[in-house]
Amino acid sequence: MRSPRTVDALVASAVVAATAVPVLLSPGPWWLVLLALSASVPVLWRRRAPVAVTLVVGAAMSVLVLWQKPLLLPWGPLVGVYTVAALSRPLVRLVSLPVTVAAVWLSLVLPRENADVYPLMGTAFLAAFALGAAEHARRAQAAEHSERARRLEQERASAVLRERARIARDMHDIVTHSVGLMVVQAEAGPFAGRRGADAADREDARTEAFDRIADTGRATLSQLRALLGVLRDDRADLAAGVPPAAVQPGLAALADLVGACGLPVRLTVEGAPREVPAEVGVAAYRIVQEALTNVRKHAGASSVSVRVRWGGDLEIEIADDGRGGPPRPGGLGLVGMRERATTCGGSVRTGPGPGGFTVLARLPVDTAAC
Repeated sequence: MRSPRTVDALVASAVVAATAVPVLLSPGPWWLVLLALSASVPVLWRRRAPVAVTLVVGAAMSVLVLWQKPLLLPWGPLVGVYTVAALSRPLVRLVSLPVTVAAVWLSLVLPRENADVYPLMGTAFLAAFALGAAEHARRAQAAEHSERARRLEQERASAVLRERARIARDMHDIVTHSVGLMVVQAEAGPFAGRRGADAADREDARTEAFDRIADTGRATLSQLRALLGVLRDDRADLAAGVPPAAVQPGLAALADLVGACGLPVRLTVEGAPREVPAEVGVAAYRIVQEALTNVRKHAGASSVSVRVRWGGDLEIEIADDGRGGPPRPGGLGLVGMRERATTCGGSVRTGPGPGGFTVLARLPVDTAAC
């Protein structure tokens, strides 16, 4: 595809040849050639100053036809009118149309052209203006399509970033909670084995401890496999009829989470449970999971309470009787909880409570905007 400069050079060359050659071949003063060049050469700069170029070539052509009638159409003014209609702003195009009509009429009246020339010139200039307006419309439509494509690309990139952030939060929650829980269970295994009065009881206690570790590991692997399946864009679950939300735990799994966390946790539910969007359920589960992980790692608590309150919104409060105080710098857990709640249109407040540290999450139950 030729560059605009090349196109302008070719168009200007054609206009110069069509305007100056008939003047050179006809007898007349030498300055008529200068007028012919003035009516054609400025076309080379038509993109930079379309209005000025059109005025110059139009004036030169009007003076030229007073002395010598060209054998061909006034190509320079026609190209100028086309360029004004194609590249100028709407107000300029609106003003240029009556000005063009008046200028063409004067250029025909002053040299006393025949009546047959009027419709020919009028049709030619109106056609040039119409073609320029059509080109302007095409450029505007192309620019609109380009802007729409750019916005779609930005939306896709933003969606990718949000999905990456979600996966990073899930990975953080799954790994820190599950691996930490397995470490606690493994450390408690030898002590559990000493409780039995005989070898059979000790063996049963050790087996139970290892079973809990294995169950935690299997649950962790299942969640990680589902999460990595998203990264691979694996459609196996969809092909098998499993909805995407089924691979993520929700509110129904809170009891299992509390029972397997390795802490003395009391779970209470206030109000009548309702159906919530799957994303809200996942956010609630992950917030509780991260809060319990922080209690186990940092609080040194002897008891934890998890309260689920159903009202206008879903409120979840996790409170412990540990050391309390401000969170440690550099951690990502509290940031991840706030991000999850914000994504669903909710909020999370954290800080020292009456006896330790408290996490209060408020999530909407009537939106799927996560």
